[in-house]
This record gives sequence, C-alpha cells and structure tokens, in this order.
Amino acid sequence: MSEPKISQSQPRYRQIKDAIRHRITSGEWGEGSQLPSELKLLEDFSVSRMTVHRALRELTEEGLLTRVQGVGTFVAEQAARMDALELRAVSDEITARGNRHSCRVDLLEDIIADGTLARQFNLPAGSRLFHSRVVHLENEVPLQLEDRWVNPQVAPQYLKQDFTTITPTEYLTRLEASPFVEHVIEATLPDGTAAHLLGITPAEPCLRLIRRTLRGSQVVTVAHLLHPGSRFRLSSTFRVHAASVPMLAAL
Repeated sequence: MSEPKISQSQPRYRQIKDAIRHRITSGEWGEGSQLPSELKLLEDFSVSRMTVHRALRELTEEGLLTRVQGVGTFVAEQAARMDALELRAVSDEITARGNRHSCRVDLLEDIIADGTLARQFNLPAGSRLFHSRVVHLENEVPLQLEDRWVNPQVAPQYLKQDFTTITPTEYLTRLEASPFVEHVIEATLPDGTAAHLLGITPAEPCLRLIRRTLRGSQVVTVAHLLHPGSRFRLSSTFRVHAASVPMLAAL
C-alpha cells in the first residue's frame, strides 16, 4: 500500500486505521470491496498481527468494515445510521463516520400553535412557539430535514442562534442535559417542500423520526427528522436480560 500523509506521532494501529479509512473515503475501496488479507497488511505496514487486528477490529466496531469469518474483511455498506435509542446531534453522527457535516437554515420563525401542535406541548391552542427548519448535509449531500418546534419558555433565545455553527439538538441539550425523550418512527413520502430541500423526488420513501423532549411535565421541543430512505438507516444495539425473556431457554 502507498500510505496517505498521516501523523507519524500516532500509535501504529491508528496510522493503519487512517490509511484504510483514507482508501475508503477516497473511493479507492468501494462498498463491498474486500481488503487485503491480514498477512498482506502485516507485510505492508511492518507491524505485529495484534496491531493490525486492533485496527481492523476498531474500524469494524465503527461500522466502516464488516468481517466474515473464514472469508475476509470487507468495506461495509455506508448508508448513514443513527441509533434510534440515543439523543445525539446529527453532526456527531456524521463526524463519527469520518465525514463532514454542514447545514442550511431554511426557516426560523415565531408562530402561534394550532390545536394539534399545542396538544403535543401540553399547551392551550394559540400558544406561542418557535419553529425552525434546517437541512443537514453529509459531505454536501442532504441527509436530514429537521422540522422543529420549541417552547419559548425553555429556550427564549432559540431564534437568535446561528444553527450553521451549532445544531438545534446541541443547543437545546446544553440547556437541558438530561431530558426525557419519546421517539416514534414511521415510513412516509416527502411533501413537495421536503423533497425539494432534500434533493429527492416526491416518490422516494423516507423515514421520519418524531422526537418529543420533556423536562418533567414540560415539553421542551418536538422535532420531525425526515431522512431519504436511500441514504439512511436506523440501528440499535442493546443487551436483552434473561429475566425479561421468559422463553429464552427454549429458543
């Protein structure tokens, strides 16, 4: 391998990770491509098997590689993923994949809530809310349309923020570090505005994550996070305790 310019001050396993990541993000190794064998990597980098194994293991845990026992290591499918059970800013998700996050603010406004929206905030109809619409991009490709409504009592300075430098999730999390979060996930088609902002056709299936965040009984925000189905997938990793699965022993 001809290694890219990487920091020689880093541990060798990190240098190997950077070299492999470079080949993937540059397109040299596309999705599904098989990596050279561990023996070949040992020879190319002049390191121990343990060092190569650690680099491959960590890249696999990060979702960049997939390993098939007895066959080899492959570049994983890189559709964007978000943990459905975590409250994370989309910028953090994108950065964790080694990609670049940017965003476009389409709308910032002060609105009067109708009956349906007011009920989601446990407020009377006619209450004042803030509304933002932000498009999040991964390497300049639209990944998420964030339609968000915010309780002004909790975040009175919300409309004054520059959401090209801090995401709404990051800003609101700073105000309330340990909120209670409700998630609903549904399949849907985009309306004309959403399709235009995401650069897709109105016929493209999408995933919408509806997130309501509360502080005690007070609703802080309701967000509709719309993702093109071809660019996104939800995932979750958790441990199942035997006590909660009474038929586990019979499986």
